[in-house]
Amino acid sequence: MTEESKPVAAIAGTLEALVGEVLAEARRQGATAAEASASVSQGLAVTVRLGVVETVEHTRDKGLGITLYFGKQSGSASTSDLRIEAVRDTVRAAASIARHTAADDCSGLADPESLAHSIPDLDLHHPWNPGADEAIEVATACEQAARAADPRIRNSEGASLSSHEGLEVYGNTNGFMGAVASTRHGLSCAVVAQDDSGMQRDYWYSVTRDASDLESRESVGRRAAERALRRLSARKLSTRQTPVLYEAPVASSLLSHFVGAVRGANLYREASFLLGQLGKTVFAPWVRLYERPHLRKALGSAPFDNEGVATRDRDLVRDGSLLGYVLDSYSARKLHMTTTGNAGGVHNLTIQPGTDDLPDLIARMHTGLLVTELIGFGVNSVTGDYSRGAAGFWVEGGQIQYPVEEITIAGNLLDMFRHMVAVGRDVDLRGNIRTGSILIENMTLAGS
Repeated sequence: MTEESKPVAAIAGTLEALVGEVLAEARRQGATAAEASASVSQGLAVTVRLGVVETVEHTRDKGLGITLYFGKQSGSASTSDLRIEAVRDTVRAAASIARHTAADDCSGLADPESLAHSIPDLDLHHPWNPGADEAIEVATACEQAARAADPRIRNSEGASLSSHEGLEVYGNTNGFMGAVASTRHGLSCAVVAQDDSGMQRDYWYSVTRDASDLESRESVGRRAAERALRRLSARKLSTRQTPVLYEAPVASSLLSHFVGAVRGANLYREASFLLGQLGKTVFAPWVRLYERPHLRKALGSAPFDNEGVATRDRDLVRDGSLLGYVLDSYSARKLHMTTTGNAGGVHNLTIQPGTDDLPDLIARMHTGLLVTELIGFGVNSVTGDYSRGAAGFWVEGGQIQYPVEEITIAGNLLDMFRHMVAVGRDVDLRGNIRTGSILIENMTLAGS
């Protein structure tokens, strides 16, 4: 069996040896420090539309990235050719670049004391590798379930199944070497409902580390159909001030804006509306936001970050107060702080859920807007000003009355965070940011 045909997890030793050779070659080139990351991956993705196979895509990728340091000068290069001659050429290219760059006092490897000394098994690797015929069968059945759900499902954008397996090895000259194998499998469907009022589109998807944890093909299809059907006969609204309830799948976008505002690069560039807010109240006083990097099978789990720094549980917000930032080694040095193990992003960022489910939150809101879709991107990261197109449902008397569309919701993120009323227990686990539905006390709704 050739290296190309082996399952990706079976070649960890080969990739570790490659990274070790890269680091040794960097030393031979005169580098004072170096880091390298080698990866291989394979996958399959199929899309079926109206019962006809539209795409079948097999992928198998490999790559190597290296950064060399000559004192405080650095240079990076990458290649997809892992033959030793090509690898050595890549090292020489990085060395040449480094010698022509300006020195930066904040550049360099992560501090040795911050590196992961043990690598826990987080159960991230569950190979499936279905054949094309099996994948087509699953996608076809998913779409059929959606189209059969109701005669008003008149068209389809298709159903897709994807399966991905990857292995990444990172090492540096501070003595760190770590390998992580992982998988990610997904099933999605999008359909169009139509009646005398017009057409509406919606979708649903499931994504997991383990294919056995995916929602059934029938469930994904039916939910896509149900979500499209409930949007028929949508109305417009007049401009007003109103409470807004973000359904869990779109509520994560609010927290992604928070992550951007506490990311080190935005802070040292003074391009964040949360600049200077460390230790201050930035959310409602009951809000707690925390990272849990070591949850087994979770999509955002990682034993170490992109610099080999150990990940750990921590609170970013407690009792509404901002306790920490999202930093890699470079941004931490720029801010005269220490890395938080977030090179590459956050890990299972979670807002503490409440006890209410979505119907409870709708009843609690009594009158207002339930948002199920956001359109466009109108967020100013410096001021926190927020304006986005939206669609959803108008609520009165604690009950959904009718679907609405062609509206805009606006506010300021800091005001929105401080005026969060509740978070639901309907936590969406399909991503790296985990949240239930979020109720905001008051926002501007711009309509007709």
